[in-house]
Amino acid sequence: MRHHLLRPTLIALALLAPALPSHASSLVFCSEGSPAGFDTAQYTSATDNDAAEPLYNRLVEFERGGTAVQPGLATHWDVSDNGLRYTFHLRKGVKFHSNKQFTPSRDFNADDVLFTFNRMLDKQHPFRLAYPTEFPYFVSMGLDKNIAGIEKVDAHTVRFTLNQVDAAFIQNIAMAFASILSAEYAEHLMASGKPSHINQQPIGTGPFVFQRYQKDTQIRYKGNPAYWAPERVKVDNLVFAINVDASVRIQKLRRNECQVTLHPRPADLAALRQDKTLQVLQKPGFNLGYIAYNTQHPPFDRLEVRQAMDMAVNKQAILQAVYQDSGQIAVNAMPPTQWSYDETLKDAPYDPAKAKQLLDQAGVKPSHEITLWAMPVQRPYNPNAKLMAEMLQADWSKLGFKVRIVSYEWGEYIKRMKSGEHDIALIGWTGDNGDPDNWLGTLYSCGAIGSNNYSLWCDAQYDALVKKAKQVTDRKQRTALYQQAQQRLKQQVPITPVAHSTVNQPLSLKVHDFKVSPFGRNVFSDVSVD
Repeated sequence: MRHHLLRPTLIALALLAPALPSHASSLVFCSEGSPAGFDTAQYTSATDNDAAEPLYNRLVEFERGGTAVQPGLATHWDVSDNGLRYTFHLRKGVKFHSNKQFTPSRDFNADDVLFTFNRMLDKQHPFRLAYPTEFPYFVSMGLDKNIAGIEKVDAHTVRFTLNQVDAAFIQNIAMAFASILSAEYAEHLMASGKPSHINQQPIGTGPFVFQRYQKDTQIRYKGNPAYWAPERVKVDNLVFAINVDASVRIQKLRRNECQVTLHPRPADLAALRQDKTLQVLQKPGFNLGYIAYNTQHPPFDRLEVRQAMDMAVNKQAILQAVYQDSGQIAVNAMPPTQWSYDETLKDAPYDPAKAKQLLDQAGVKPSHEITLWAMPVQRPYNPNAKLMAEMLQADWSKLGFKVRIVSYEWGEYIKRMKSGEHDIALIGWTGDNGDPDNWLGTLYSCGAIGSNNYSLWCDAQYDALVKKAKQVTDRKQRTALYQQAQQRLKQQVPITPVAHSTVNQPLSLKVHDFKVSPFGRNVFSDVSVD
């Protein structure tokens, strides 16, 4: 009798459930590291952003494989004549995800936009008080000071008012930190005393729904049957299989245990290209691998010392050994493909003898040990930080420095660098939005100390140029200001640019319509697998 009683319910559920394909499709991505969490506003690394990318949308989004901005959760937007007011018209009928603890009672609306940005703007915001976090990207771009306010015009219209013109505003809010969160879910988490679950049990509007995460092992997602653009969800199951070892990732790809991976070792590229089951997508890197000198740690607070260290770096040898010629020597603080790049800048010639002389003239005796931090993971901008560190250790020992190489787990590495524990660190950047400010403001400005300015360098002259460049909308004027800023940075040597690498992305021939992002993001909407 029990079976007969259940049957009408099962029929009703079957009618309500979205139709599933007869053969569920799965795509496995061999990723290189464990994310610190899924609350994108807290993080700046590609590892964290990649893991959150399937879950969320933003008001505006970058086109796949490009730098142009297109509508996301906003269908269109208007900008006032004075450039200070942005009015976003929101998409209707967008559903938030559900999980075991939470089912939304309403669709996405203006309240969610207000919650997302006000949490970052207001230090007294109730959710921020319940779950205290920092918002490094939001702050390093000065949005915390420049957004005067956000108002709800109606349920589907939101207006941002700025204090000053920000030529990069639309590009900036297309980035991961501006992913829209559910205000209703935040209220539910506060009521249940679990606000930190916004970071561990994420809810978004994106093409995939979070299932579970095992650190250092895997992240599992399900295709979102209620996605507002259902034609873009072409995979039923998406899995991030986490492995820090590039050779293991390639073995898994070859055995079809994953279908997409990233950051192959340069030495493996020739064999990968000959494998008939694989394709290797290639793109000029919109990236920079560099050495950051902690300008608040003596003796690196002295310009002559930084100049000497810079002159003793054998970039050509590093390019051959570390990048295996899959890239180009970097001279500047951003890549040549970024508009406003100053082509007149030149490196000081590699000259260890002159560097030693410079230290002697400055009266600097390299008596104590210095630490050189090397990343534990491969990044698009640095395929082998350990080898680069060993080569720099040899380069700087010629100046008399005793160099000790230090490393930590990736999340810890970033956290400790932000607080300035290092003497010198290997780091880098892949552009996030196509605007020069994303390099010159985000990485080297005074406001970026404590977030992405790992040199802890604050130069008033440089800072004034970068701030002014953001407040003019004419590209020619902005270019002139950014080029002056690049010249000042080159003179002051807070960093040594090392290389721009070529991005090579191996994937199975079974994968269709995967696009290599200039920003180093791995995006799986619109991607299908045989």
